[in-house]
This record gives sequence, structure tokens and C-alpha cells, in this order.
Amino acid sequence: MPEVNEFDAAFFRRWLATVASAVDREAERLTELDSAIGDADHGANLKRGFAAVTDVLEKETLDTPGAVLVAAGRQLISTVGGASGPLYGTLLRRTGKELGDAPTVTRQDLAAALTEAVAAVGQLGGAQVGDKTMLDALVPAAEGLGDSFSAARDAAEHGAVATVPLQARKGRASYLGERSIGHQDPGATSSALLIAALAEVAAA
Repeated sequence: MPEVNEFDAAFFRRWLATVASAVDREAERLTELDSAIGDADHGANLKRGFAAVTDVLEKETLDTPGAVLVAAGRQLISTVGGASGPLYGTLLRRTGKELGDAPTVTRQDLAAALTEAVAAVGQLGGAQVGDKTMLDALVPAAEGLGDSFSAARDAAEHGAVATVPLQARKGRASYLGERSIGHQDPGATSSALLIAALAEVAAA
């Protein structure tokens, strides 16, 4: 069966609703990971943020993929404290802006937009692949999305797991120095959830 390759606003609403469910389900694990090398609030912060996104998307009439993502990103920035809100908010808002006003987009459009958004997240956080951050999952995911949704999911998951042996060079975890080694990065883990939710909705 050929892959569907036209995605409308409803698809992106389903994606973000699926992310909210995944974050709600995994919040405790994300916070547990964050307690080892961060502020122990990553799961709770994202849970609150994506619950707020769900509320906004239920109330607002948004007719394009770009509008859905921009609204979601704006909501995360205004709702979530710490670094997660600005970083995830930038990711979604920039992706939405790159997609523009098109009523439908292709997977290739999304891959290109996500690549630009991931670069913007890297600039905002001053991070790159190997620094033990969400970029370790997002950069390979954006590359994989050029091939397929499942390739993006697998690349993100692999990238998240690959943060375990790394020493953190950015964020709160970097203060721990070598003690950050041996722990999976919570931001990369939640980023992998985001991409897994995208693959799940695309396969439905």
C-alpha cells in the first residue's frame, strides 16, 4: 500500500493529542531521568504544557498544519517553565512557520521544516549533536523523516539511548561533569516520544 503523503491540519491535531497522551503516560519516567541529572521536573513540565496545547487546539479554529504548530509552540512557551518551554515551543513554532499557509503538506515538506526548526533549537540552546541534549534525538529524526516516518522514529529512539554514555556539555546536567555519564538524557527521551507519536499517527 503506498504511503499517504498529504497531511492536513487534522493530522497535526491528532499528532499533538497523541504526544500529550504519551507525555502523560511517560511523565513519571521523564521526571525520574531528570532527577538523576536535572531539576526533576521535566515530566511534570511537559505534561502541563501539552495539556495546555490540547486545550488550545480544542478551542481554536486552525485550518492549516502551520497554524496548528505555531499555536502549539506559542502555548508551550507561555505555559512551561525552565528550558523545556522555549526549546519545545521553538521547535513547533518554527516548524509551523516553515510550513507556511499551505492547507496540506507532504512528509518531505515536514522533514525540511523540521530540519530548520531543529537548527533553530540548536542555536537557542547553543547545543549540537553529542552534547547530551534533545538534539541527539531530533537531528537524526529530521534526517530520517526524509526517508519515512518509521525511520524518523527509529533514529530518534536510537539517538536518545545513545546519550547514556555521553557527558553532558549543555544545560543543568553539564554542571555534573563526568557524573552525567551513564544516564539517558530526559530531553532526548521526550523528543523521541514526540517523533514516535508522529509515526504512530501516520501509520493509523
